[in-house]
Amino acid sequence: MPERPSDRPTDRPYDRPYDDPSDVPPGRPSPDEVRQYYAARPSPLVAATAIVMDPAGRVLVRASSYRSAAELPGGTVEDTETPEEALARELEAELGLSVPVGRLLAVDSRRPGSLGRSLITHVHLVGPLPPEQAGALSGAGGGAAARWLAPEEAYDVLPARIAPRLRAGLAALYAGSLAHLVDGVPQPGSPAGLDPQRRTALEHAGSFDAASHRASRPKAVTAASVVLTDSAGRILLVEPAYGNAGRWNLPGGGIDSDLGETPRAAARREVREELGLDLAPGRLLAVNWAHKRGYPARIRFLYDGGVLDAAALDRIRLAPFELLRWRAVPAADLRDLVKPSLRRQIEACLRARAEGTGPLELHAGRPAEAPRKKGKKRGKR
Repeated sequence: MPERPSDRPTDRPYDRPYDDPSDVPPGRPSPDEVRQYYAARPSPLVAATAIVMDPAGRVLVRASSYRSAAELPGGTVEDTETPEEALARELEAELGLSVPVGRLLAVDSRRPGSLGRSLITHVHLVGPLPPEQAGALSGAGGGAAARWLAPEEAYDVLPARIAPRLRAGLAALYAGSLAHLVDGVPQPGSPAGLDPQRRTALEHAGSFDAASHRASRPKAVTAASVVLTDSAGRILLVEPAYGNAGRWNLPGGGIDSDLGETPRAAARREVREELGLDLAPGRLLAVNWAHKRGYPARIRFLYDGGVLDAAALDRIRLAPFELLRWRAVPAADLRDLVKPSLRRQIEACLRARAEGTGPLELHAGRPAEAPRKKGKKRGKR
């Protein structure tokens, strides 16, 4: 290891991990000396793991080639690889799988174990794989070397050091966030994976700083939609080019709150972008709240777009690559075209517009003051 030139903080170039050794200022140690210095320093092991999923939400679990326990696909990052490059290499070698490595879901830092080195593991999403590709992986490598398991089944068969990564990674996937783990335990302030009861206990104990409190609080996804009708009272619907085929929706979309956009401004922008019509939204008809366990809550602001005459309908120009087509449908046809929750929202908005009431507070399309009665299950309405 080369000798350090000085103990003064400004003269310790080795303590700065230059991305490019050629960036070392003149008069400082050469790039080769810098490389030698960092190569000789103790450092954590780095690994990359994949949560490979199929369309049914199952997880791929494989048998280790050198351990008896099950594991998730992945391996150690080598030489100058990034975690993403290492994971792509391991997936190809282990499973013959050549697919893009998806977004980072979790980072788990483990203290030194039997190898005497700390370990940093990056957990990435891979997939969901197409059905044909997922089916080809069953038994990949011979026998039961790889198998698809429901998450609850995978938690049971994976070792104690790995199962928490899967659990936190899936929580981050569905929350659209990232999990921060140490020895498999979600840390205070982790945006995902932190048990709600533990989060509440930490809050009540005053254990959060401002940044950790903000990061760990539950998040919501916000959107703005516009209810437009024609002179016959039919509702204007659009068919997105993404998602499930035949799924119709109201004109509208996500609110760019990170840019300071308000719900009303988002409603106007979405109608302009999707339909080519620059219309100022009318009054707010309803706010709908929807929640599915494990996912962020979804809040939709629904505005009155008014009645479009024949000339306005003729001016509609759909956003290319975003929408496939539009149509105006009678309220009676909504049941066959939109999801039950959206149908209830539209029907509630039409009543509020006709009666001059609102804005309404809706939960999954139902008035908030009229909770669903408990009893025997009923089919979708």
